[in-house]
Amino acid sequence: MDLTGKLMTAKEAVEKFVHDGDQVSLGGFTLNRNPMSLVHEMIRQGRKDLYLVCHSHGQAMDLLVGAGCVSRMEIAYGGMGRFAPTCIRFRRAVQRGQLALEDYSNYQMSLRFLAGAMGLPMIATKTGLNTDIVGKEGFDPADRGQGKVPVQKLVVGDNPFAPSGDKVVLLPALNPDVALMHAQQVGTDGTVRIKGLSFADLEQARAADRVLVTCEQIVPREQIRQDPDQNSLPGFLVDAVVHAPLGAHPTACHYFYDYDPQHLKMYGQMAVDDDAFRRYLDQWIHGSRDFEDYLAKLDPAALERIKADPVLGYAPGLDRR
Repeated sequence: MDLTGKLMTAKEAVEKFVHDGDQVSLGGFTLNRNPMSLVHEMIRQGRKDLYLVCHSHGQAMDLLVGAGCVSRMEIAYGGMGRFAPTCIRFRRAVQRGQLALEDYSNYQMSLRFLAGAMGLPMIATKTGLNTDIVGKEGFDPADRGQGKVPVQKLVVGDNPFAPSGDKVVLLPALNPDVALMHAQQVGTDGTVRIKGLSFADLEQARAADRVLVTCEQIVPREQIRQDPDQNSLPGFLVDAVVHAPLGAHPTACHYFYDYDPQHLKMYGQMAVDDDAFRRYLDQWIHGSRDFEDYLAKLDPAALERIKADPVLGYAPGLDRR
């Protein structure tokens, strides 16, 4: 197995594999490993009516929602640390009634992707009992059972293996149309290696119909097969590979670069105002031919400051204010 037919640009990957109305899962977590190069391209290509399903997410999700690409979402949490404890355009869209939203806990979303990866229709858990996550729903009842919208948010029932009165929560599985993720390395045989925390990326990839991976490096097959216990996904699960150094910016990619506080602070200031947010999109996304063009607009000194220590995996002296 090799990358023949799979290695492509972000533009080609989005054109071929991401369609209007798709259910899309985003890999990464808040300020870490967001698949930014693919998300920029989705916005440039004007994808619409997307149905996002995320564990917890940040900048990539907020941009897609703010750009009007998303109509429906299931998520545990959306935030960018101190720069936006709740993602700004995401919050604005919910408050304005522009986004249909269903919320689950982090653990519940992880379990739902795990169920999808295992080919199960549902998964049982104890988490969430006696909480508003179980007691309240976000989606319109008229939408239930339409497309990929679950017939019910969840079901609380009796544990058939325990005495009467012992309750469990049954969660519907997730099987996205397409999963997007950013990894540190992909081998020339297609093997994906994620270094550091993988969050729910691996379950999302195994549950999805199509998988797009951007990466910092493409390395020889012989290198990726060293320390095979460090590898994350086999090549046969991946439909497209995009070589995208700094492809998670302004979020972090462990061992390569930290998050960019300068850019995230600027984004947070612009995102609170509708006109300023449109200027952000025009300058950084619509005004860029591709992600490489976006990166060329950044301050080289800022990129130098976020370079990760090769041992620690992050930038220890970074001013994060």
